Amino acid sequence: MNIFDVTAENAQQTVIDESFKRLVVVQFWSSRSQACQNLMPVLEKIAGEYPSDMLLAKINVDDQQMLVSQFGIQSLPTVMFIKDGQPVDGFAGEQPEPQIRELLDKYLPKAWEADVAQAQAFIDEANYADALPLLRKALEESNQLPFIANLLGLCYAEMNRVDEAETVLAQVKMADQDATYQQALAVLELKKQAANSPELEKLQAEYDADPTNLEVAYALAVQMNEEGQHKNALELLLDIFKRDRSFKDGAPRKAITDILAALGKGDPLAVEYQRKLFTLLY
Repeated sequence: MNIFDVTAENAQQTVIDESFKRLVVVQFWSSRSQACQNLMPVLEKIAGEYPSDMLLAKINVDDQQMLVSQFGIQSLPTVMFIKDGQPVDGFAGEQPEPQIRELLDKYLPKAWEADVAQAQAFIDEANYADALPLLRKALEESNQLPFIANLLGLCYAEMNRVDEAETVLAQVKMADQDATYQQALAVLELKKQAANSPELEKLQAEYDADPTNLEVAYALAVQMNEEGQHKNALELLLDIFKRDRSFKDGAPRKAITDILAALGKGDPLAVEYQRKLFTLLY
C-alpha cells in the first residue's frame, strides 16, 4: 500500500524517511473543501499507477493543526512533493489531471522505462518474442527514442524478421547508432547469409518455374514461415487464398490465422495482414 493518512506521530517515518526511498506527495485536505474532495481521487489514481515509486501522504488539516503549522500551509488544497527530506515542487488549488501528471513526470520514472528494463532482461535470456511487444510499446510511448529502436531492431533480427529489422534500423540516425545498433546489423547480416536453406531454395526455384502450381506455392509459404520469413509467407498464402479459397480445404487461410496468432496481438505485421484478410473475406 502506498497511500497513508499522516499524523504527528507517523509523519517522520511516512513523509521524511520515505522521501529518501521514493517521491512522497503530500496532500493537505479538509472534508469541508470541495476542491480537496475533487482532487483526492485523482491523486489516489496516479499513486495506484506507481506503487513502488510514489507515496501519497494525506494530511487532514482539521485534525493535524501542528503539521499544518510546521509546513506553513496557507490555503487548500495544497500539494507538496518531498524528495530526500526536502520539498522540491508542488501546487496549490485544484489542478486538472494532465497538469498534475506533467509536474510529476519530472520526479517519477516513465511508464515505458519499466517495459524497457523488462525487455532487456528478456533479451539477456535470448527471449526475443517476449521482449518484442514491450519494446514496440515503449518505442511509441517514448516518442521514438533511438536506443529503444536499436533494441527493437536487434529483436527483429534475432527472430529472423529481416524486413522489419531493416525498416526499424533504417530510421536510426548516425549519431544514435550505438553498440546495440552495430550488434543488430551484424545479426542481420548473418541472418541474411543463412536465410535460404537448400529446401527453401529448391521450393523457390520450383515456384519461379511454375507460379501457378499452388501445391508448390503452399509448401514454399510454409517453409518461409518456418525460417522466419513471416511477411513473405503471409503474402504468398494470401495470394493462394485469393486464387483458390477452397485449396486444401482452406489450409492457406488457417495458416494465415495461425501465423497472425503466433505474431501476437498488436504486432504491426499481424495488424496489416489481419486487415488484408478481412478485406478479402468481407
